[in-house]
Amino acid sequence: MDLSPWLEWGVLGTLFVLLAFDVWVIGRRPHEPSIRESTLGVVGYVGIALIFGLGIWWLAGGRYAGEFYAGWLTEYSLSVDNLFVFLVIMSRFKVPRVFQQKVLLIGIILALVLRGLFIAAGAAAIERFIWVFFLFGGFLLYTAWNLAFHHEEEEDFKENALIRWSRRLLPISKDFGDGKLRTHQNGKRLWTPMVVVLIAIGTTDLLFAFDSIPAIFGLTREPFLIFTANVFALMGLRQLYFLLGGLLDRLVYLSVGLAFILAFIGVKLILEALHENTLPFINGGHEVSWVPEVPIWLSLVVIIGTLAVTTLASLWRSRRPARDRELTTAER
Repeated sequence: MDLSPWLEWGVLGTLFVLLAFDVWVIGRRPHEPSIRESTLGVVGYVGIALIFGLGIWWLAGGRYAGEFYAGWLTEYSLSVDNLFVFLVIMSRFKVPRVFQQKVLLIGIILALVLRGLFIAAGAAAIERFIWVFFLFGGFLLYTAWNLAFHHEEEEDFKENALIRWSRRLLPISKDFGDGKLRTHQNGKRLWTPMVVVLIAIGTTDLLFAFDSIPAIFGLTREPFLIFTANVFALMGLRQLYFLLGGLLDRLVYLSVGLAFILAFIGVKLILEALHENTLPFINGGHEVSWVPEVPIWLSLVVIIGTLAVTTLASLWRSRRPARDRELTTAER
């Protein structure tokens, strides 16, 4: 993709300004967003992402626009699934609603930094060793299997060694105080539980990056598109958290849909690795020309179709218990 470096840096600078504005707003006035504020935030960020994709179409062509949209939708869907874990962490540590927005924003910034590092490392590895796609594809198939068949077992948040270590060694106060990391109590300077929450969010972000980065490399190899797709997927996630609220529990088939998407991308990665094969023990180190290629338009159709079916099926399933309760009440 041939874009001017000035244009790329200009886009990244604009996104940084939007993120800095979010930080300034929350730092200036910690609060629980209203439904109206959350809706405007989600619609605004989704609208900007759609317009950005049209800009890519105009400047670089439909192929790269399709790659951006496919990557953005995949990363956004994975981010929505990650909200379940964030919700569990907030409940586990009893974070007051007024401070949850701050925790989410810091988590988003940490995720951007971690994913930026992973994208740079992944792009460098693929540039030199195309066989990395075999590893990425296999990992995505393994992740899809776990997501489809062991998702409920992993929903309960378990404190990792770093969190347990921080609890033992750091002097931590009993309450969150004013939401800062440090506080004074009885003449002593203590850490607040906020530091433990941020450690939990940060380590969770690290695990999420292992899933999301290989997935998007299966849709595009352009580092600029990969990073911007991740940025747009994460920006607005804070508002989406408050907008969905209890509705997250209604997306009962989301993990199944995401498992199918990850498996599809995993197979696509392996097919691409076979097309550009250099491993001597596969076809004598030559490309395997007979394997089919998966065009980006097909990837986009599969992702959109899977998400649509998953969402509609989840909403239909969640309505059944409510309808059964209404019938039971009417019979009485």
